[in-house]
Amino acid sequence: MVFSTPIFLFAFLPFFLLAYYATPQRHRTLTLLVASCVFYGWWKAGYLALVLGIATLSYVAGGFASSAQSPALRLWAVRMGVAANLTVLGWFKYAYFIAGSYADALAKLGADAGPGISLPEIVLPIGLSFLVFQSISYIVDVARGDAPPASRLVDFLAFSSLFPQLIAGPILRYKDLAHQFQDRTHSIELFSQGVKRFVTGLAMKILVADTVAPLADRMFALDAPTMAEAWLGACAYAIQLFFDFAGYSAMAIGLGLMLGFRFMENFDAPYISRSITEFWRRWHISLSTWLRDYLYVPLGGNRAGALKTYRNLILTMVLGGLWHGANWTFVLWGIWHGGLMAIERAMGSKDFPSVWPPLLAWPLTMVLVLIGWVLFRADTVSHAFEMFGGMFGVNGVALRAETLILFRPTEAIALGLGAIIATHRAWTQHLNFEFVRAAWGQTAALRALAGFAICAVIIQARGEAPFLYFQF
Repeated sequence: MVFSTPIFLFAFLPFFLLAYYATPQRHRTLTLLVASCVFYGWWKAGYLALVLGIATLSYVAGGFASSAQSPALRLWAVRMGVAANLTVLGWFKYAYFIAGSYADALAKLGADAGPGISLPEIVLPIGLSFLVFQSISYIVDVARGDAPPASRLVDFLAFSSLFPQLIAGPILRYKDLAHQFQDRTHSIELFSQGVKRFVTGLAMKILVADTVAPLADRMFALDAPTMAEAWLGACAYAIQLFFDFAGYSAMAIGLGLMLGFRFMENFDAPYISRSITEFWRRWHISLSTWLRDYLYVPLGGNRAGALKTYRNLILTMVLGGLWHGANWTFVLWGIWHGGLMAIERAMGSKDFPSVWPPLLAWPLTMVLVLIGWVLFRADTVSHAFEMFGGMFGVNGVALRAETLILFRPTEAIALGLGAIIATHRAWTQHLNFEFVRAAWGQTAALRALAGFAICAVIIQARGEAPFLYFQF
């Protein structure tokens, strides 16, 4: 089930909200768990047992880690719990990748691969990467003493299968929500804020991301894109990905507010960044903070000298790239971002201040981000380098006639509107818009209603369009 579908908007969500608020407050977590099971099982009921099984295993591992009488037993519990989670993720997400890479390596070496590695059909469970990261953080936090163990299994199962965010984040930590499962606030004001936030995310997805998507797909499907086509494709995908993923995060945060939960923000205007280091403090914040706390810092962070700091940055980003998908393009994407962060670190950047010249900082950062998005979007490494060739003018410069003919006005409008919205804080922060802001705030309810109506009409016309991060 997808948030931006009629079955969710007009059936599941209203019926669930009625049931949730009709339930006595002490039993609402159980109602949420049942609804989350229905939501996830709607896609593939057989994998619901896997989700609940991983959550139960992590709950038990956390309990052992918390009650262990010695550091050795606590470490054993953590290792077993983390290893079990990573084994499940490795099987479903990386088995084909490892088998294929092994066969390719043998072929390049001229060795006989024999019958090869035979694997059964494996379907990646939606949201597995998010679930595993959340489970690992719970086990580690409990073992460190940073979070109390869940007092009830039902609370932890509800947290692990929480339908507003399980499919595509943000990545939550139990220690941030534990008290909310025990005692959370419900109010008309909070519910209204949640509705407005949900509709904002829905509009980001439907009006911008899905409108720009066909343009990005066409440009990346070209065999020999020109310079203009390659850069147009990269820009279109950058807008599509941001509005698709940030839109989902906004919808998840909005749903959480409707239920009395407060989830962390996942985006903070990343396309106004003036360095790659700053970009990763603004993009997918829940992932970047998870990578920092559970990978970068345990690897040694910046505590063991400059060279090891650069190594840790690159290794953390490579593992972050692999988390997104089992493809060498994601490995290179991680190397690209990790390498750039290491360069900025070597040049003296430890925080937001950019090491790049003021006039060059923002455009240079955006070019570097766009180059990275090509690796992120390309199907193969060779496909990515075909796009890079186009970006450097190998196949000509201008848009070709067939590209112009297929370029729809709605795509151009959505692309321009997306670029303006994504960067508006960079060029409006010094302007006085108090009157406009006041008027804008007073019409919030009307805008939410109108936005929802427009999105509902478009959804009926277009049909289902899954969120991009479902595939990760």
